[in-house]
Amino acid sequence: MNYRHGYHAGNFADVIKHIALVAILRHLRKKDAPFAVIDTHAGRGLYDLRDSASRATGEAEGGIARLAGLAAEEAMGTYLDLVSECGARYPGSPLIAAKLLRPQDRLTAIEKHPEEAAILKDVLAPFHNATAEAGDGYARLIKLLPPPSRRGLILIDPPFEAADEYEVLARTLAAAVRKFATGIYEVWYPIKSQGAADAFIGEALAGGIAKALTVEIGLTPSSDRMTRAGLLVVNPPYGFTEQMQRAAVLLAPRLGGVAGGAPADIRITWRAGSQ
Repeated sequence: MNYRHGYHAGNFADVIKHIALVAILRHLRKKDAPFAVIDTHAGRGLYDLRDSASRATGEAEGGIARLAGLAAEEAMGTYLDLVSECGARYPGSPLIAAKLLRPQDRLTAIEKHPEEAAILKDVLAPFHNATAEAGDGYARLIKLLPPPSRRGLILIDPPFEAADEYEVLARTLAAAVRKFATGIYEVWYPIKSQGAADAFIGEALAGGIAKALTVEIGLTPSSDRMTRAGLLVVNPPYGFTEQMQRAAVLLAPRLGGVAGGAPADIRITWRAGSQ
């Protein structure tokens, strides 16, 4: 594997993905009952935005850096506070999740790349209810379901290096939902082609998922870098749609408008069922 998320950490897609992550975790924390978080493609957990990888792409400058000084509430406010705590470094999804766990909750973060997995283990070491594993996130996910708590969030955020990633992702999601139908799933995907993305969503939902929505973001003007991405959220919690819509109002003019382009296009669409 050659993928390193350090080149993309803190970009526009991370911002949307991590605000959604925080919104779901804040919902799960409303009940005293424990919950589990499984992060199948966790990365290293913490990224230095001053290093050569981040500077090489400058993607964080078009993402989290554009939110500097922004005042926000709800999930977006919590997200910005967590990022601020890390200074010049950007927290990946496993660290964000670990920071929001309560003593009764559990995180399993899985990373396939050995070097990234070793760093992830160090990043999560201070959190006694968080475990870092080196392994294939797709395979481990199925073995870990359902979690003992029977409540939880599954985050699937693949690197999309393999030609058949959409197909593998759709099959894995369907298998996971069969084992843990009441879980909340947050699945990230790039949008290189809207037709391919829609086909993936259709295949993923074909197994009978009753409630699902997508949060998609697009930037203009387009470039040779990724400018469109989405989240498929299965079993979104009550109020999630409205919370993301409120965040989108603040995000669109800040993440968009590059080189004279329009505000970011952020669309929240129910794909199965409704709130």
